[in-house]
Amino acid sequence: MEINADFSEPVVMHSDQIEWQPSPMKGVERRMLDRIGEEVARATTIVRYAPGSHFSAHTHTGGEEFIVLDGVFQDEHGDFPAGSYVRNPPTTSHSPGSETGCTIFVKLWQFDLADRTQFSKNMEAELGAPVGGVSTAKLHEDDREIVTYSRLEAGATLTSEAPGGIELLVIEGSVTGNGEVLARHDWLRLPEGHRLSLTAGDDGAKIWMKTGHLRFAGAPRV
Repeated sequence: MEINADFSEPVVMHSDQIEWQPSPMKGVERRMLDRIGEEVARATTIVRYAPGSHFSAHTHTGGEEFIVLDGVFQDEHGDFPAGSYVRNPPTTSHSPGSETGCTIFVKLWQFDLADRTQFSKNMEAELGAPVGGVSTAKLHEDDREIVTYSRLEAGATLTSEAPGGIELLVIEGSVTGNGEVLARHDWLRLPEGHRLSLTAGDDGAKIWMKTGHLRFAGAPRV
């Protein structure tokens, strides 16, 4: 399966225009944003857990990275409320689910396969002081990528010309730029060489962003 698998092209996905599709586990649905592969896939997905739903235990051979958009995500490592950023590197395993229901934005098979650093963070707690109406937290950085979380005041502008491509998810609020209006849970991916310039709407915006990583995009090596 290939969805938005040409990483040389800009892509915008408006979440409210994407149908929920059932996953192999009852009560778990997903909106696929990009994908190379079947159930073992390099994938970027919004996943919704119904209350009381669970996945069976599994190992993330290629790593898993996610943010909790609403509700509380749970596994044997803890309870992760909305605003959590979690990295489960290659070879980690868990049995995920949610007693109350939750929605997450998750990326699979996008790690350096030698990475073994596992952690979770409260994104809001990591924010620095605002500059030009933008507060930013650096959530993760390595030789392949930089991951940030930014909170924009109304009318504030967020820009980037990062090498290696840009990807972002609007967590709350709205932004305008790059020829698009992006609202809650909308997703944008820009290949290397494209400049990002976004202006927050009247209610401000919260943005998760990753840069540099698209030069490493490819099918899982299994």
